Amino acid sequence: MAYLTDIEIAQSVTPEHILTIAQRAHVNEKYVEQYGSNKAKIDLSLLKETDRKDGHLILVTAITPTPAGEGKTTTTIGLADGLRRIGKDVTVALREPSLGPVFGVKGGAAGGGYAQVIPMEDINLHFTGDFHAIGAANNLLAAMLDNHIQQGNALGIDVKKITWKRCVDMNDRQLRFLVDGLGGRVNGTPREDGFDITVASEIMAVLCLSSSITDLKERLSRIIVGYTYDDKPVTCGDLKAQGAMTALLKDALKPNLVQTLEGTPAFVHGGPFANIAHGCNSVTATRMALKMGDYTVTEAGFGADLGAEKFLDIKCRMAGLAPDAVVIVATVRALKMHGGRDKKDLANEDIPALEKGIPNLLQHVSNIKNVYQLPCVVAVNRFPTDTDAEIDFIIRKCKELGVNTVLSTVWADGGKGGEDLAREVVRLCEEEHGNFTFSYEDDMSLEEKIHAIVTRIYHGSGVAYTPAAKKELQKLEDLGFGRCPVCIAKTQYSFSDDPTKLGAPKDFTVTVRNVKISAGAGFVVVLTGDIMTMPGLPKVPSAEKIDVDADGRITGLF
Repeated sequence: MAYLTDIEIAQSVTPEHILTIAQRAHVNEKYVEQYGSNKAKIDLSLLKETDRKDGHLILVTAITPTPAGEGKTTTTIGLADGLRRIGKDVTVALREPSLGPVFGVKGGAAGGGYAQVIPMEDINLHFTGDFHAIGAANNLLAAMLDNHIQQGNALGIDVKKITWKRCVDMNDRQLRFLVDGLGGRVNGTPREDGFDITVASEIMAVLCLSSSITDLKERLSRIIVGYTYDDKPVTCGDLKAQGAMTALLKDALKPNLVQTLEGTPAFVHGGPFANIAHGCNSVTATRMALKMGDYTVTEAGFGADLGAEKFLDIKCRMAGLAPDAVVIVATVRALKMHGGRDKKDLANEDIPALEKGIPNLLQHVSNIKNVYQLPCVVAVNRFPTDTDAEIDFIIRKCKELGVNTVLSTVWADGGKGGEDLAREVVRLCEEEHGNFTFSYEDDMSLEEKIHAIVTRIYHGSGVAYTPAAKKELQKLEDLGFGRCPVCIAKTQYSFSDDPTKLGAPKDFTVTVRNVKISAGAGFVVVLTGDIMTMPGLPKVPSAEKIDVDADGRITGLF
């Protein structure tokens, strides 16, 4: 049997007009700025002027990802459609995809099968230009920084202590480390430099955490770009760049409205990676979605140790949010990979492999339920090769932790395949009441916060620091950043900082090789393992399969 590809499914559906979607989301036409007939930006004044109460907030997260796939975004969209099918007033809030993974190995982030947001081609490519604006603002700051040095360096910036990098939204390892400013005095000051991918830029984090244009401008002004010869921080405000940067970002700050294949309103806005950034869509989009629906389904990137931890410990802390329920997505196939099975050998029933791999799921469940004290449900994306014995095994193990397991078939069946999950989520929102707590408190030191995440969420034994990281942590404490949350950059493939340690490893030490302050975003970035802020392309990039026919119809996206 030949299956339609994701893009073929998306292109087979005629989208409803975006004004119809806006009306379904209780958004008055006066707030809608149309980008064609099927996407729009929503003016931020809606948040000030609406008198609607916030709905229930549902967070979708997942087990530690594997090459077998888990389907977190697909489940998020299918759950939203399922809630609408059982009569609920619902919105969905998602991140925008980065071009790097679209052209690399991961593909897009618009869902899959019959649980997608559309127009998927636009969403996965340029969309409404938000990422271009973020890159332009980032690089304007870089240009003004180097120009200040060229024009006499009145601030006394030490070129060996510049921390600000340029960015581009592409997986391009060639740009990680370079020397620029060559060619003589008129062409700049020679120095070591480099690029980050746009989704790792602090501007992305700032945009996603800002509540208004004023807040955006203030956050931009606080960004630290480097240090003087006597080790004093130099900010974007010192360079007088925040006004121009805000001008570039004023439209990008407005959430984007699109729709699912079944016509559920979807706010898609912002897209920091969860392994190298904080992994959540924008605060403005989440708040708007909460106001416009009785139930809002949102997601956080990668596994719950990354995306959910940052959603809860950073985004919820800063924005005053608290989920009413959490969905943890898993597949039998992925759990068998965590149990040591090869990706090519997942079709046959294997309870022993499942038994070895399921501690990964149970640890994520325990963290959400016992550390953060939130009600949760496990959603198993069922594949045709999954056996009843394997499914029953997962149900039984989760039941021992007091958590229900629901089968989901949204990839194949759309919202209909998410109705059972929707009913359990509604039950959790209405019957279960969590006592939401963070994994660490504000008044802990930066080292104590890192230790809390490593031991309580990753279940490691402790933390080791390189001399450079230790020195930088003390410097940040001395500069007054000790109360900031921490954003740990770590491999997405393991609870540990070693991607080869699958399942639920114990007694490992996480090594912190460096730390840096994102003063505008308001958190400290903690770099572990071999994590890169500029990814590279694989041997066979997905870009090789993408094409456009004579009529402008795109193929090969997934």
